[in-house]
Amino acid sequence: MTDTTSPDPRIDRIRTALDGVMDPEIHRPITELGMVGSITIDEEDSALIHVLVTIEGCPMRDRIEQATAEAAATVPGLSRVRVETSAMSEEQRRELTLRLRQGRRAIPFNQPGSLTRILAVSSGKGGVGKSTVTANLAAAMAADGLHVGVIDADIHGFSMPGMFGISERPTKVGDLLMPPAGHGVHVMSIGMFVPEGQAVVWRGPKMHRAIEQFASDVFWGDLDVLLLDLPPGTGDVAISVAQLLPQAEMVVVTTPQQSASSVAERVGSLARSTEQRIAGVVENMAGLALPDGTRMDVFGTGGGDRVAATLSAAVDAPVPVLGRVPLAPALREGADRGVPLVVSDPEDPAALELRSVARGLVRRPRGLSGMKLPIAVSRR
Repeated sequence: MTDTTSPDPRIDRIRTALDGVMDPEIHRPITELGMVGSITIDEEDSALIHVLVTIEGCPMRDRIEQATAEAAATVPGLSRVRVETSAMSEEQRRELTLRLRQGRRAIPFNQPGSLTRILAVSSGKGGVGKSTVTANLAAAMAADGLHVGVIDADIHGFSMPGMFGISERPTKVGDLLMPPAGHGVHVMSIGMFVPEGQAVVWRGPKMHRAIEQFASDVFWGDLDVLLLDLPPGTGDVAISVAQLLPQAEMVVVTTPQQSASSVAERVGSLARSTEQRIAGVVENMAGLALPDGTRMDVFGTGGGDRVAATLSAAVDAPVPVLGRVPLAPALREGADRGVPLVVSDPEDPAALELRSVARGLVRRPRGLSGMKLPIAVSRR
């Protein structure tokens, strides 16, 4: 039998082939994560690969085993490939956690060089479809090939797990959580830890700690965009987000109603006091298309423009209307089914507008423009 110390070149080729096998939750090669144990080849050219999964009940075990076997089978000269898995030891999990944290226990999005765009989706009041807009924007960005995460910051009124059809709990590796994904979007929510029907009765400090843990104790990987679904209003959570993620930009969701512009003043006041940039306004429920081709303005008109004007004056900077999403029963139905409309029917008028808003928000290049770089100049 040949073991990993043998000069048999096929073992090195197998390891090279396994460089292309990604852990489905961490999105890094299993070889880089220390998940590949022994590799042996017997006299009949049958390869046996031992893979270490993070925990005994790893929900991705079958996918990892299949991907490992398929990758190894591409190596010439093997008659058979077998994959065995076992759980990491506590020490191995600690080593993996340190590797993922890269020695830091800080919020990664606040580190110098972070390129993640952070968007805090807010509203002056409830009932404007803020969470539905958040879920569809995130799913639209993911469908365009971006790496996207969502923090459900609405601690008392969490809804993101249901909107993405996520029922499983996060996997824990050491003191890090691996966020489950739905429709290509990684999601963290207090709703993943609370029994069905149980209320979350927390006050400000505990909610602040929850948001902090979701940002620092979750392995998000290299995100292009992180969205936060904030509770309505300008309470404790909105202030905590501004403190914990100072680079977050606000996206304000409103409806066409006349009263919408008055509540926007409170959002503008918060943005001014926390020095947050407002990326723009999304007007939701902007008219209902009727069977005869006409449109009924169920909630009036002009609310988005009034909110944008109010916010522009409040922060002394232009705040655009990013889009006007028509009133569509399919949006509500998709939220109830756990399938965002931009996924189930991307050509629906409401989905088209949401996709346009999503692309407008991330159109700014993801790069180092405007950032201070640690450059040393040598003088002779």
